[in-house]
Amino acid sequence: MLFTGRAEIPIPTLKVQVHNSPRQFEAIADVQRAVVTDDLEAPSMFALTLASWDTEAGEFTWLDDDLFTLGTAIDIQMGYGNDLKPLISGEITGLEPEFAPGSPPTLTVRGHDLRHRLMHSPKTRSFTQMSLSDVARQVINAVGLKGQITTTAAKFDYVLQHNQTDLAFLQTQARRIGYEVAMVDKILHFRPQQFTADPVLTLSPKADHLEFAPRLSTLGQVKQVEVRGWNPREQTREKQPIAAKATANQDEIAKMGGTTSGPMAASAGSSYPIVTQPVTTQAEADQLAKADFNRRALDYIQGEGSCYGNAELRAGRVVKIADIGQRFSGLYYVVSAVHTYVPEQSYSTQFTVRRNAA
Repeated sequence: MLFTGRAEIPIPTLKVQVHNSPRQFEAIADVQRAVVTDDLEAPSMFALTLASWDTEAGEFTWLDDDLFTLGTAIDIQMGYGNDLKPLISGEITGLEPEFAPGSPPTLTVRGHDLRHRLMHSPKTRSFTQMSLSDVARQVINAVGLKGQITTTAAKFDYVLQHNQTDLAFLQTQARRIGYEVAMVDKILHFRPQQFTADPVLTLSPKADHLEFAPRLSTLGQVKQVEVRGWNPREQTREKQPIAAKATANQDEIAKMGGTTSGPMAASAGSSYPIVTQPVTTQAEADQLAKADFNRRALDYIQGEGSCYGNAELRAGRVVKIADIGQRFSGLYYVVSAVHTYVPEQSYSTQFTVRRNAA
């Protein structure tokens, strides 16, 4: 047990499973540090730092071992005692040995979740007469990933991927409709943002060794977002304009347990026009305005914190932060989390969150 000054907690534990190998992960005894970075905007990562020197034999251990072959699938779990929860299913993408005078050599095994397959090279191609969910399905299937895709109804005459990696392209299309591209285990999700979901856990300074620093700001908050464009199908000289608005109260998806949203707190008359993104229908313009409006609102409160290691703290989930006053207590959307494990010493989680109301 570890004594924290308030209560005893079980010794932190780590489990690493290497696939495509009949061997157990005997390197677990040499792990000096394990870090898993979970992120919504970029492929999640892991880094396993191992002692790589056999003092008795006077030789290297893991530097040339075929257990760590590039592309090998690895699953990592963290927790306490026998209570372990999965954090990442990824593939080895890099090996970094380190040699220093007076210190035994180490090997850091790095890897990413399967979204890295969508980043190998930029592409230029087009998709015609397809919904964005069908576009996402085609892109995901082409790189051999399993996808869970929330259906979008509208079909587009033409969608262009212009010199973009598949991941950047999918993220661009997702933002236009209030979606996100997230990896859950080994399944890639193309889905609506999940900040309206129920919280997976509650964090408090009283119980979780929570350190938290939120920032509330009306900079970037607007009362409304306007989308303006022209109907490209109209061939007359006086083309039919397309205009859409998303406004406070009317188009806010949720207030995450708060009472005053960022758009409500914005300066009177503030508006953000979108004129550089082409739209072809009124429905597309309406969706773009609402998606951008709620994305901006989610930046009203931004915060970073740390606490005892908790594998439930994952990007794309909602947590409740309590006992920090009325204004800042409430629901927060986790956009990134860093889990750090040191054998028999500590397991901690640092996280970044967003909230659209106070």
